[in-house]
Amino acid sequence: MTSTNKGTAVVTGASTGIGAVYADRLAKRGYDLILVARNIDRLNTLAERLTKETGVKVTSIGADLNDKKALGELEKILKEHKDITMLVNNAGIGSVASILDADVDEMTAMIDLNITALTRLTYAIAPVFAAKGSGTIINIASVVGIAIELLNGVYSASKSYVLSFGHSLQKDLADKGVRIQTVLPGGTATEFWDVAGYAKVKEAPTTMSAEDLVDAALAGLDNGELVTIPPLQDNQDWEQWETARRALTPKFANAKPGSRYGLAS
Repeated sequence: MTSTNKGTAVVTGASTGIGAVYADRLAKRGYDLILVARNIDRLNTLAERLTKETGVKVTSIGADLNDKKALGELEKILKEHKDITMLVNNAGIGSVASILDADVDEMTAMIDLNITALTRLTYAIAPVFAAKGSGTIINIASVVGIAIELLNGVYSASKSYVLSFGHSLQKDLADKGVRIQTVLPGGTATEFWDVAGYAKVKEAPTTMSAEDLVDAALAGLDNGELVTIPPLQDNQDWEQWETARRALTPKFANAKPGSRYGLAS
């Protein structure tokens, strides 16, 4: 049995895959849990197992975060539940379809879940954490937020948003005692690929297990990483890329276009 002393972690998209593993690992670390997903039966089964194995308190919330009412109710919980110390924004959907094949309403629903819901939940909890000077927000992005050409463009763009949003949160909240970690999984063996119609990806030699992904992500959190990319073997590659990106910033401060445009001075 686990002695609970770390407060309550909220995990969205917790019924299966990465979210379910986060629930398992956080329970074993001593967090009580609020688990959120559409499939309440799966959540209840997971909650029963975790309570039996660890002794933590687990609350299941069956909710579709694309539903404004359900999303609003969860926002209210984040604002009012004083014991919450961690939010894992894991809920999301993806696609591998090109713009010529994808349905625009499905793409809009993806934006609503991957971007809008994540943003609203973060906005709900961030002031609470800042006020008490502690708390952790973990946002699950994807390597396609950088390697944008690999999958569907809207999906990649939604994950680029999560990465950029994380950088901004780190800037805004660093001196408030609030931890922000952005996790970029690569190909991971979850139901994502079944839904996308590419189940064979789960068997690929380059596909990581959800267990390894989450264990690495939590190790990165323990080590103080702001951005964690479990499949990247040499973190210096990320650091060099990020340093080069930031080095561009002062070069944008010019009132005149670049000489390559051939405009008169």
